[in-house]
Amino acid sequence: MATRQPATLTVYGGARTVTGSRYLLEAHGRRVLVDCGIFQGLKELRERNWAPFPVDPASLDAVVVTHAHLDHGGYLPRLVSLGFDGPVYCTKDTAALMGVVLPDSGRLHEEEAEFANRIGSAKHRPALPLYTEHEAYSSLEYLEPVEFGESFDIAEAFTFRLDVAGHILGSATAHCELPNGIKVRFSGDLGRPNHPVLREADSVGDADFILCESTYGDRTHNPDDPVERLAALITRTADRGGVLVIPAFAVDRTEVLLYNLARLAQEGRLPAIPVFVDSPMALAALRVYRTAIKEGRADIRPELRGDGSLFEVPLLEENETPEGSKKISHRSQSAIIIAGAGMATGGRVTHHLEQYLPDSKNSVALVGFQAAGTRGRALLDGVDVLKMHGKYIPVRAEVCDLPGFSVHADRNELVSWLRTADREPETVLVVHGEESAAESLRRTITKELGWTAVAPSTGERFSLRRSQ
Repeated sequence: MATRQPATLTVYGGARTVTGSRYLLEAHGRRVLVDCGIFQGLKELRERNWAPFPVDPASLDAVVVTHAHLDHGGYLPRLVSLGFDGPVYCTKDTAALMGVVLPDSGRLHEEEAEFANRIGSAKHRPALPLYTEHEAYSSLEYLEPVEFGESFDIAEAFTFRLDVAGHILGSATAHCELPNGIKVRFSGDLGRPNHPVLREADSVGDADFILCESTYGDRTHNPDDPVERLAALITRTADRGGVLVIPAFAVDRTEVLLYNLARLAQEGRLPAIPVFVDSPMALAALRVYRTAIKEGRADIRPELRGDGSLFEVPLLEENETPEGSKKISHRSQSAIIIAGAGMATGGRVTHHLEQYLPDSKNSVALVGFQAAGTRGRALLDGVDVLKMHGKYIPVRAEVCDLPGFSVHADRNELVSWLRTADREPETVLVVHGEESAAESLRRTITKELGWTAVAPSTGERFSLRRSQ
């Protein structure tokens, strides 16, 4: 009688980098991919998006997506175009947000390819998009929404459950039980206990192997109240007659900012200046959040369910059109501009930065993680010139780092989440963090918890079985 192949997990992304999460589970000849993110940031990482997928996409029985950020689900249209045609499991609000995020991503890929061809900056001619807006829409047909806490089987070999992660709306940790009884917990991206809108992550529970993200694995968030620092920055900028530009992720960061601006306005601490949300994607995501709050989703803080006033900011202007964006970029009076992308890698915020960076009366607020190789990271590192749209822009505006707005758990919060495990796991795989962050969290886990922890490399495979 032939013996079955052992259950394995192979890391194909999110290894010693904070992008491109892709984890392949194999058991009884069946395959499930947990997360299918695109690589962002450094050119050498972005080029991985074009590499052949390490296994035949048609051989995958299913994909499980923990949340709607591109570094966890943004490769899905490409995967479908390469032959994958199975179900994609995620929560209801992750499905709704992917319906916003993926088509926008496809459109940006097309625009970037067209721009590269027009100015002749592409290495390959003609430049092609990783996937198109049409391919992104087509991939949405494979989404299979499930409820938090609901168990579902895949290919008679895997039993999954998605629990609250508290990172963005609909974000989940994934629990998987294999045919041999081994239990694996995937953290996805973990939120912070003090998220203003979402409740904190559910416990780890019973797990033999835990994959834990490490975006902020080497640091703790500044205890200073980021709202106080934002309020002071807004006041300084308005007093100078300047414009505050905030590169913000369209999903969740925009909502968190609007929530806090509304609170400042209620306290009489927000200057009477326009607040522009200049992003069709952010506004579409905002509608998803408003619906989730109204309908009382399981990951919304109980005390906020049904509250329709959370994002009501005076002088708020919601702009979706390119023409409106151009007008915003040529204002001569004070304003707050919230626009994507959060790391200034593309989108409308780059045009606003191009316009407002050269003037010292203006300001830029960085309100989240800035990956290596992005314009946001360059601003964080203090560059005095920034390349955008084929030319160099002087950086004279005030740049203020407000990492306290991050919705990623920091080192201590990650360790606290790990402590909620029912027992010591066989191994903790420290993933989805830059090498220094992953290694720092690995050492912390080993020292403070006494557990076996490793920071895997891309392509590393693990046998999923218990020690004898």
